Amino acid sequence: MAQSNIKVAVQKFGNFLSSMVMPNIGAFIAWGLITALFIPTGFFPNEKLGSLVGPMVTYLLPLLIGYTGGKLVHDQRGGVVGAIATMGVIVGAPDTPMFLGAMIMGPLGAYVMKKFDQTIEGKVRSGFEMLVNNFSAGILGGILAVLAFLGIGPAVQAFTKVLVAGVDWLIAAGLLPLTSILIEPAKILFLNNAINHGVMTPIGLEQVQSAGRSILFLLEANPGPGFGVLLAFMIFGRGMAKQSAAGAGIIHFFGGIHEIYFPYVLMKPMLLVSVILGGMSGVFTLVLLGGGLVAPASPGSILAIMAVTPPEGMAYVANIAAIAVATTVSFIISAIILKTGKQTEEDINEATKKMKEMKGKKGSDSNETAVAANNGTFPTEVNKIVFACDAGMGSSAMGASLLRKKVKEAGLNINVTNTAISNIPADTEVVITQEELTPRAQNKIPTAFHISVDNFLSSPEYDHLIARLQNDITGEQAELIEESQEDAVGVEPNMDNDDDMLLEENIFIGKEFANKEEAIRFAGEVLVKAGYVEDSYVDAMIDRENMTSTYMGNNVAIPHGTEEAKKAVIKSGFTVIQVPNGVDFNGEQAKLIFGIAGKDGTHLDILSGIAIICSEQENVDKMVQAKTVKELKEIINSK
Repeated sequence: MAQSNIKVAVQKFGNFLSSMVMPNIGAFIAWGLITALFIPTGFFPNEKLGSLVGPMVTYLLPLLIGYTGGKLVHDQRGGVVGAIATMGVIVGAPDTPMFLGAMIMGPLGAYVMKKFDQTIEGKVRSGFEMLVNNFSAGILGGILAVLAFLGIGPAVQAFTKVLVAGVDWLIAAGLLPLTSILIEPAKILFLNNAINHGVMTPIGLEQVQSAGRSILFLLEANPGPGFGVLLAFMIFGRGMAKQSAAGAGIIHFFGGIHEIYFPYVLMKPMLLVSVILGGMSGVFTLVLLGGGLVAPASPGSILAIMAVTPPEGMAYVANIAAIAVATTVSFIISAIILKTGKQTEEDINEATKKMKEMKGKKGSDSNETAVAANNGTFPTEVNKIVFACDAGMGSSAMGASLLRKKVKEAGLNINVTNTAISNIPADTEVVITQEELTPRAQNKIPTAFHISVDNFLSSPEYDHLIARLQNDITGEQAELIEESQEDAVGVEPNMDNDDDMLLEENIFIGKEFANKEEAIRFAGEVLVKAGYVEDSYVDAMIDRENMTSTYMGNNVAIPHGTEEAKKAVIKSGFTVIQVPNGVDFNGEQAKLIFGIAGKDGTHLDILSGIAIICSEQENVDKMVQAKTVKELKEIINSK
């Protein structure tokens, strides 16, 4: 628990640093483009237009960071005071771009303003509020600006020079490639934006002032290591991992969303070696050939990198070579790992689940993870769903677009947006995050219903959520729809053959069993006799029960086969077994047993109806008390 709290705290601090920079990336890109185009060594040298470069990096960018940092702490008033305080460090150290100073004074100024406002809250006479607010912000801002000018500015300037000297020493000593040992694993822990924008950007911009470019902008943003992993999966992967790798590679390389390859590394931890060595080889190439950028590349795509590559020298050759070398090294090592290692995973979702078990996390299926992440009960009315990530620009934008499409196709009038965790609106009812980030999202907005996803390209949680929104299903019953939809991606349910799925001869009244295995085997044999499944499906139902109990609550159990047993399903079908005296399912009494075989999504609508009926104990009691097969079937078909 302590380790988890430390990890969350580190992520939260890193997110705060990057959140001061990320909203202003457009300004950084504008400055980088003007620099690349109009300085004396640019594409189109122009003395007048080039005069924009100095004031933008000296005043505009630090002030934007200071204002944004202040606003994060104390909204608009915090932003204003933070900007005033930042002006003190800018003027106090005119020879150094005050990005680090802005990251200090922006939040500090806002914090002082926030504490003052809390102190005088409720103590200002009516009619004097505006006067007090304006003068307090002005006075405190002025004092902080003076203190920053006299002390903090020169101190930050000295500290920045030490950091730059340290980087120069690493480059001169040939040790800079070793930073990949820390950077690449840290990215997998979703600290990529914190590293790139919270640490590398301030030091890199200082280097740009003296050298015209900085290699630091490419230490984290190089897409090569991740692209190499995805290429290896395209050729040597299996199942869904192989099928999805090509799309993920395009999004990663051209879209710059590095988070997309994280699940592929997590599913086979040895691949950390691939990205580390790929990153090291890329950095070595940059050092050897003299690569670098004039501004941060955000997102880290090949297009963004080319846009802020300086035209002089061999910068383009160096940067492209670094990406190519990193990709090649990562690909070769990943290919060896995938070819020599045992691959039993059918798809990336299953592989990630097994990885969670190796890491000691609760549960073996994605729904258990999601339930563990939830706070409170599912809201009775949902108007806003927010997909949140570290910066609110990469994976969250993709996840939101996928979910938005599903919401629209389902005919639901619900707003789906994406944002950074630090900016989740207070009125959000449902928050979706990647599993590593869920604890931070819960801390930010504990009143919301939280859902974790492992792979934002193809998470079953999206369909699970849509089912709950459409049918108002809550609790364990929702698990049934999620598990059954895993084999129905892209398939439209066909209800023309409902009568063939639940026949009266497959409904049994008044049965008794010694234990749950006997009951499950009975259900499986009924499915075999009815022609729904092959004989092997019966043992798979037992295997599924041994993995996780299929008891769903409300005296209902829904045994079914494992993922691997789908090939043993001939067609969709059900059996319903009434056990009035109950049968023990891990300490719970199951009085209704629904044996299920699902194929190609044709069973989903009737399955959804059963889940809705069983969500109310009153309906379950009626089915348990039914005296005839016909009466029980009528209750099932009544919803």
